[in-house]
Amino acid sequence: MKKLTIIAELYYFVLSRRYKISLKGEELLNPKGARLILPNHPAQIDAPLLSLILYRRCDVVPVVSERFMNMPLIGYFVKALGSIPVSDLKFGNRDPKVLDTIHEGVKQGLKNGKSILIYPAGNITRTQLEVIKNKQSAFAVASTLTDNVQVIGARIHGLRGSMWAVSNTGKLPNFGQAALKSTLYLLANFIFFLPKRNVSIEFIDITEEIRAKAKTDRSTFNRYLEDFYNLNGPEPDTYVKYISYLPGKSRV
Repeated sequence: MKKLTIIAELYYFVLSRRYKISLKGEELLNPKGARLILPNHPAQIDAPLLSLILYRRCDVVPVVSERFMNMPLIGYFVKALGSIPVSDLKFGNRDPKVLDTIHEGVKQGLKNGKSILIYPAGNITRTQLEVIKNKQSAFAVASTLTDNVQVIGARIHGLRGSMWAVSNTGKLPNFGQAALKSTLYLLANFIFFLPKRNVSIEFIDITEEIRAKAKTDRSTFNRYLEDFYNLNGPEPDTYVKYISYLPGKSRV
């Protein structure tokens, strides 16, 4: 665990060079107790960022695409957390029992008092609003929660317009290419002078609401989550420059 902590702190230090993170409701993330954490998904970078924030506060187990399991550094981190891997159709992997895999992994994690991190949308958003549509995983898990499990909703804002978001190019970002660019920008700014992007993460206890919606149907359940994530309306793209000493301003 010591090695994992060192890697996690190093990774968090690197990300904090670019992101100025403000947290609200972090008192809900006490070290003990089983909980299900359901965030929106504006960009690829929010998953490692949120996982690191949670790792520093509680015993987190993310549900992740299996392609991340074999990536340098991040692969070690997600494996060490005991992450639940999910097959990714976009990369030619199809597991007809994917829901069973998720459900069993989540069930075991919650039984052991872990904090399970799962993204209801499954993919990063392509619009200024979070869209879940007919995704099944969160509804399937919520429908079988035991009484001792707390459900936390997480609203993430500030990442639209970044190189990690679809809004930047209109296409799904390549994680490896974005990571390489980020590293080069970090070095170009001498590590400590990278322009900051403001990111806010709000944690809210939605246990009662989720339990009630889980007794209805998947469409009603997903619509509740969409309304929860989109409470403040469409999120505009924010562009923050990458080189501190070159001309140009950040803009919305």
